[in-house]
Amino acid sequence: MKKLIVLLSVIMTGLSSTNLSAQEVGTVSVSGEGIVNVVPDQVIIRARVEHEGSTAQEVKQQVDTDVQKIFQYLKKNGIDDKHVKTEYLNLNKQYNYQTKQSRYHANQSISIKLVNIKDYEKIIAGLMESGLNRLDGISFTSSKEKELLAEARKKAMLDAKQKATEYASALGQKIGKAVSIYEDMNAGGHYPMYKTSMMNAEADGAGGPTIALGEMQISTKINVKFALLD
Repeated sequence: MKKLIVLLSVIMTGLSSTNLSAQEVGTVSVSGEGIVNVVPDQVIIRARVEHEGSTAQEVKQQVDTDVQKIFQYLKKNGIDDKHVKTEYLNLNKQYNYQTKQSRYHANQSISIKLVNIKDYEKIIAGLMESGLNRLDGISFTSSKEKELLAEARKKAMLDAKQKATEYASALGQKIGKAVSIYEDMNAGGHYPMYKTSMMNAEADGAGGPTIALGEMQISTKINVKFALLD
């Protein structure tokens, strides 16, 4: 019985030593960033149709009429239905305590994606003629967004590997396999960098630039943990 207890003690001690050794394997944690710049080739227009009147039915009908004209114009000019979306529709009653009268305000917000950025000037002019009376803003995108994000991820991994190698080298060590990889989704993004080509206006005889295309910056940040080797 005593021999069995001693044998078990030796086995448990050996297991504890093995676990301790596994826990003591060194690692180095680093972050890597990947950035890819590209000139955008698509644009998203965010705009509104809004009207004010004395009755809810009146303003709602005015908005509906203009929106129908806009949809017809977009379809006529080859804009696919999947690239046109109603963001929201509002109808509000506003009471004036001085005049003791109510006014109604209705608006509908629309987003339009142009897959050919060269159509921007023509489409904007046509939208205004069709009844659009408020432009809320535009944003640029790229048709190669997925491919560019994949390229940014590769750059981020290589950046992380280089950092880890430098840290390990300073200690006279090398890096092994990656133990864990985590992509920080909050750190990446698509940021316009207004520093390159300009789009010229042809509408109304204007010859100067109306929007700056610039460059989109597609970026991502990755946190990687590497094993350290002696």
